[in-house]
Amino acid sequence: MQVILLERVAKLGQMGDVVDVKPGYARNYLLLQGKALTASQANIDSFEAQKAQLEARNLETRKEAEDMGNRLDGQQFVVIRQASDGGSLYGSVTTRDAAEAASEAGFSLDRKQVVIEQPIKELGLHTVNVTLHPEVDVTITLNVARSPEEAELQASGKSIQELAAEEEAAAEFEISELFDDIGGAAADDFGDDAPAAQPEAEEEPKE
Repeated sequence: MQVILLERVAKLGQMGDVVDVKPGYARNYLLLQGKALTASQANIDSFEAQKAQLEARNLETRKEAEDMGNRLDGQQFVVIRQASDGGSLYGSVTTRDAAEAASEAGFSLDRKQVVIEQPIKELGLHTVNVTLHPEVDVTITLNVARSPEEAELQASGKSIQELAAEEEAAAEFEISELFDDIGGAAADDFGDDAPAAQPEAEEEPKE
């Protein structure tokens, strides 16, 4: 099926290009989202008549997207989720979660602009792509943690595995210290209860 693109579409073409696509992709995405029109002669003529206006509008929206992209690119947002001790989430982080986290930080972001290539099902730092405009893409980082404190530690560069190892080491140290204290106390008790040493008997002089 042939369509004429009304804007740039990644891996497909630029505004004004007539391209061949699968009918399902055209109907369910390109035509539905207003990104293209069927490539009939009437639609092609209509596009040519509005081309200058469409290009001007595209330029304006691209500039707005670039301004926002300059502020958004590289930002890190915290997403608090429940997870197991091993770091596996009870569920997954979605595009809606990412958009809400960014919006709470003052960035107007729609979930449809967020692209999560692989499902996020683990604690840690995850890089996510954001398409602000067909010609403007930026990346953000989602700091997925069980608490704000844990998120702060992850932001400093520590993984959940390192945090767990540190906690385990600290617990083992506390246990060893406890046993040392108990052992020392037992030794002190034993020393207090021990019978006093008896003086050695003097040997009688031999005749």
